[in-house]
Amino acid sequence: MDYESYVRGLDAAKRVSKHGTEYWMGRALQSLLGYATWDRFETVILRAIDAAPSGGIPFEHHFFQTAKKVSIGSGAERDKSDWFLSRGACYLIAMNADPKKEEVGHAMIYFAAQARRQELQDKALGEAERLRLRLRVMDGNKRLAGAAKHAGVVRYPIIQDAGHQGLYGMSLAEVKNLKGLGSKEDLLDHAGTLELSANDFRIQLTEHRLNRNNVRHEADAIQTHKKVGREVRETMERDNGVKPENLAVEQSIKPLVEKHKRALKKSSPDDPKLLG
Repeated sequence: MDYESYVRGLDAAKRVSKHGTEYWMGRALQSLLGYATWDRFETVILRAIDAAPSGGIPFEHHFFQTAKKVSIGSGAERDKSDWFLSRGACYLIAMNADPKKEEVGHAMIYFAAQARRQELQDKALGEAERLRLRLRVMDGNKRLAGAAKHAGVVRYPIIQDAGHQGLYGMSLAEVKNLKGLGSKEDLLDHAGTLELSANDFRIQLTEHRLNRNNVRHEADAIQTHKKVGREVRETMERDNGVKPENLAVEQSIKPLVEKHKRALKKSSPDDPKLLG
């Protein structure tokens, strides 16, 4: 069987759950991998389950055994076992199946390609979320600057650093040095989604408290920002067991931010090309 025909068979056997998750049934996959008997194929499934932890796959989320009653004549019934298998489970099964079977080779190529496509999709979604949070933090900092000015803050860099001291337990310069970032690099351009979310919460909550408490003195505003940062830090340590200064440094999101800004500028109604 050529690869294209084989893929059509795999796609035809594929099912989709009500949550949009793709899966295959074990007995359908059995014939697609060239196994004549269920007992021999189920041995391959069990071998794949044993291999799952080394691949970082929690098997209970990908392999689910089931059974249904089937008639064996004269009104008698017996259980017929089967498996619900995720795409990842199918890939592991193909990797643990007989490599001399042509069907197994086709399956390995198919599921490897599917895994790579999912990896790229997940990466794109992750970058989109980082971009959304980074833009939100940038906008929040602008609003916080306005609230701080209204609260009587003249030395804005000092109130900003107070927030970092509360959240990270050290100054911004010390955080950047710890994370191996240059003095001219922006810390939050290299932050992941959790770190960006923490900073977003710090900024939003500080703005809210400055306005709610009608803060009108610079010293009080500085203390408010530091206290909020410390509260967010304590929440992260308690609920996630992590400290923000220990979170991984990500590749700079700045190119995506600049690309986003250019796209907005091009789509602006004030663009002469759009008005012409």
